[in-house]
Amino acid sequence: MSILDDARELAASGPLCDACLGRVFAERSFGLTNAERGRSLRVAAALDADEPFEPVDTADCWVCEGLCDEFDEWAERCAESIEGTEFGTYQVGTRAPPLVEENELLLREGAGLPEDAGELFKSEFNREVGKRVGRLTETEVDFGRPDVQFTLDLEGDTVETRVHSAFVYGRYRKLERDIPQTEWPCRECDGSGYQGKQPCDYCGGSGYLYDESVEQLTAPVVLDVMDGIEALFHGAGREDVDALMLGTGRPFVIEVKEPRRRVVDVEQLEGDINAFAEGKVEVEGLRLATYDMVERVKELDANKTYRAEVEFGDDVTADALKEALAELDGATVEQYTPHRVDHRRASLTRTRDVYDADGELHDARHATVDIHGAGGLYIKELVSGDEGRTNPSLAGILGVDAVVTALDVVAVEGEEEAFEDEEFFKQAE
Repeated sequence: MSILDDARELAASGPLCDACLGRVFAERSFGLTNAERGRSLRVAAALDADEPFEPVDTADCWVCEGLCDEFDEWAERCAESIEGTEFGTYQVGTRAPPLVEENELLLREGAGLPEDAGELFKSEFNREVGKRVGRLTETEVDFGRPDVQFTLDLEGDTVETRVHSAFVYGRYRKLERDIPQTEWPCRECDGSGYQGKQPCDYCGGSGYLYDESVEQLTAPVVLDVMDGIEALFHGAGREDVDALMLGTGRPFVIEVKEPRRRVVDVEQLEGDINAFAEGKVEVEGLRLATYDMVERVKELDANKTYRAEVEFGDDVTADALKEALAELDGATVEQYTPHRVDHRRASLTRTRDVYDADGELHDARHATVDIHGAGGLYIKELVSGDEGRTNPSLAGILGVDAVVTALDVVAVEGEEEAFEDEEFFKQAE
C-alpha cells in the first residue's frame, strides 16, 4: 500500500485531526509539524481521488479528543508557573491520558500498521509545547539536566513545575580552629536544644556542639543571593575540627534548592561571603557549576599536604628527625582505624602512601613536620603511631612518644586531574 492508501485507511477510522493523522508518519520528511503532514496527506488523497477536501476539526478527533489544539494553552500555563524565577534551560514531559494512548494503538491496529509507527502522542506534545515555552520565556530546551522541568498532567489538568538546584563551586580556607565544616548538632539533645523541658546542659541550649561551621559562615549568603529555599554544603573531604585549612583551600560546592536567581556576580558573592565570615573563613575562585560538580567534589581522588606542630616525649636530635622523616618519605603506611574515629569508621586496615615528608626541629622536644600524602592518610596517627595501629610512624621510628599539638592542611589537589575542569562549570552569560 502507498502512503496515501495508509492515510485513507487511517482517516476512515473516524474523525481524525491533522496532527493525529500526520503523527503516524512522523519519520517521513523533515521540517514539517505532524499537523502539516496530516493536512498535506489529506489534501493529496483528495486530489488523487478527485474527491472534495473535507477538513476535520481537532475538537472532534476521536484519538486525541481535541488535546492537539491545546499546545499554546499548555505552554502559557508553563510560562505562568515559573514567572519571577530566573532560568536558562527547560524540559517538558507529558503524562498522556490512558484513553488517548489506547486510541493511538487502536488507530494503527485498525489500519494494519505497526503499533510504533511514527511517534507517540506524548512525544509530540512534549515537542510542540516545548517549542512554544522556549519562545515565550526566551530559554532553551535541555534534555540532560535542565534548570526547570515541566510535567504536564493532561488528565489531571495540572502543570507540575520543578526548579532544579543551582550550584556554586569554590575553595575555602578555615582560619580559626574549632570550627567544623558542617553543622554539628548536639548528640545529647539531637539538636533540639532541650532535654525534656529543660535547656540541654551539654550544648547550653543551642542545639549545636559548635556555634559556627564553614557551612554556616558561607551557605546562608549564597542562599540569600540566589533566593532559594535551602542550601546544602558539599566538601571535598573535611579537615579535623581543630585543624586549619590554609594555602590553596579545600574545594566545595554549595547547592541551592529551588533558586529564583541563577545568574549571579560570583566576584561580588565572594566578597559578600568573606565579609559575612569576618575572617574566620575565606572563599575564593567561585564559579557557577553544574550538577555533576557535586559528585566530582565528593568522589575525585585527592592528595593532601599537611603542616603539623609536633611535641616529643623525650629529646630528639636534628639528625634523628631528618633520618626518621627520610624513612617516611615515600613509605607505604598501614593504618588500622584510629581510636579517635572508630565510632564512625569501619574497623579495618587501610594502606596509604606518603609522597613526601620533611621537617624542622625547633628544640629537643618540638618540631614542625610537613607531610604530602594520599587522600585518607591519618596524619595525627602517622606522627603518634596510635598505640601501634599505624605502621610505620614517626614515633615508632624515633622510639619516643610524639603528638600533634596543632595541624594545618595547606593543599587539597586532585590525584590525577584538577578539580577545576571547565566541563563542570556553567559558561558565563
